[in-house]
Amino acid sequence: MTTSNTGTGAVEPAAREELARLRDSIDNIDAAVVHMLAERFKCTQQVGHLKARHRLPPADPDREARQIARLRALAESAKLDPAFAEKFLNFIVAEVIHHHERIAESNGGGAAPAAD
Repeated sequence: MTTSNTGTGAVEPAAREELARLRDSIDNIDAAVVHMLAERFKCTQQVGHLKARHRLPPADPDREARQIARLRALAESAKLDPAFAEKFLNFIVAEVIHHHERIAESNGGGAAPAAD
């Protein structure tokens, strides 16, 4: 069973103020993350169109592996769980590949087959 901590019970005013301050910061960070993801997807859409024009495959496993290694290292230096960072990147990459596949289909039937 969970209980809500949003009530006004016997919480000290200083604790309530600190909680509000921290939540404001979290809200600001969430907004920045959304805007950064939007910018990232604008770039990846352009990559998708470029790949479609040149009949390149939607996925690039070599680049994805390099990016995962890079992101894991960044996560470690930032004191963030590298496994979480990798899951997050994999989620984003899967969505990007899906977008690239749709772009390729709308540009004449798809990209060239991926190399083995």
